Amino acid sequence: MRIGFIIYPRMTALDFVGVYDPLTRLKSMGFMPQLRWEICAYSLEVRDGAGLGFVPTKVREPLHAYDMIIVPGGFGSRKLIDDKNFIKWLKTAEPCRLKVSVCTGSLLLGAAGFLKGKKATTHLSAFDELRRFCSSVVDERIIDEGDVITARGVTSSIDLGLYLCEKLASLQAKEQIRQQMDYQHL
Repeated sequence: MRIGFIIYPRMTALDFVGVYDPLTRLKSMGFMPQLRWEICAYSLEVRDGAGLGFVPTKVREPLHAYDMIIVPGGFGSRKLIDDKNFIKWLKTAEPCRLKVSVCTGSLLLGAAGFLKGKKATTHLSAFDELRRFCSSVVDERIIDEGDVITARGVTSSIDLGLYLCEKLASLQAKEQIRQQMDYQHL
């Protein structure tokens, strides 16, 4: 299993880290020893909305070889939905088995055409923006449409990470990771 974590300027750090932490524990805790991931970006420099810097491991490389991509949200997503070059790059993930987003990352999945005919969710403040990309916007924490999974606002990123742990490994793996993280919400 290969995961491409997508990062971009003015993303929300917790949208990224909240899902990254439980998923990478699948490897460190021995549930999926073959798990691999890259931090993928279209730009060399990535800072979140508050200025925290992130270092991508892959820049502008096609995304088609990943089994799953995960796109965080953040105020930068609203600008990027109109960035033809970024969206063209994101569309290279079309063959990926799973396309996943947190918060307004769903706007980017939508702009790339991955939400056509699907239900999706996002932060409450972006429901109207999301409507143009999907069949319906649903007010739920996580929406799983098979090959596309979207999660609500920033705190749903941890829920999403644990949900994906169960989907990729097992309920037992999810529960052990949840306990190690001392996470009570679910």
